[in-house]
Amino acid sequence: MEDDFKHLVRISRKDVDGNKKIEQALTEIKGVGLSLSRSICLTLGLNTEKQIGYVAEDDVAKIEAVLEDPKEYNIPDWMLNRRNDYATGDDLHLIESDLDMTLRDDLNRMKKTRSYKGRRHEVGLPVRGQRTKSTFRHSSTVGVSRRR
Repeated sequence: MEDDFKHLVRISRKDVDGNKKIEQALTEIKGVGLSLSRSICLTLGLNTEKQIGYVAEDDVAKIEAVLEDPKEYNIPDWMLNRRNDYATGDDLHLIESDLDMTLRDDLNRMKKTRSYKGRRHEVGLPVRGQRTKSTFRHSSTVGVSRRR
């Protein structure tokens, strides 16, 4: 049994700690949360209490296949992190560097079109309507300084 254990498991361009349980280990991949991790385990029939270091290579390949195209394995659309993509209109699930690049492209598109959100991102102010009177202060001093 010890011969089958791998301390590092490579899943979708990410090295995952083999000592963690499958459910927790999949959340180390950027773009995969706990609910998606659980649904992957349920879809493939994996034991969530088992350490990922003991998982066979063909099961790791199945996990990668689910991460590549979750809709094919009947994972619901509301679990995907890129619904109604700007360019294609498809529902996608992005992980790791693809997620970072897409986010950067979206921000650059908003800045280029000079939208409200784009301008707020440029200046470094909150984008979603939070108050700015007392929060998002960048200097250390808040309020009026006392005269000595």
